[in-house]
Amino acid sequence: METPSSSKKFTKEQRKNRVSIMLNDSELRALNRYCDQYTVKNRSRLIRETLMRAILKRFDKDNPTLFD
Repeated sequence: METPSSSKKFTKEQRKNRVSIMLNDSELRALNRYCDQYTVKNRSRLIRETLMRAILKRFDKDNPTLFD
């Protein structure tokens, strides 16, 4: 039997740690404009995925390589 939550895509690890950010007026306007323009329904997910993508990209860039 499939429950409503089992059909949704989610990670195995529960999110239990809260992080807050502060935005100035122009940053909030830009975020709201982006969300309206691209019909983003979940701003938390957008911010989380964008932040983690930038972090992982930096980790990948800073990772030592055998040949430079």
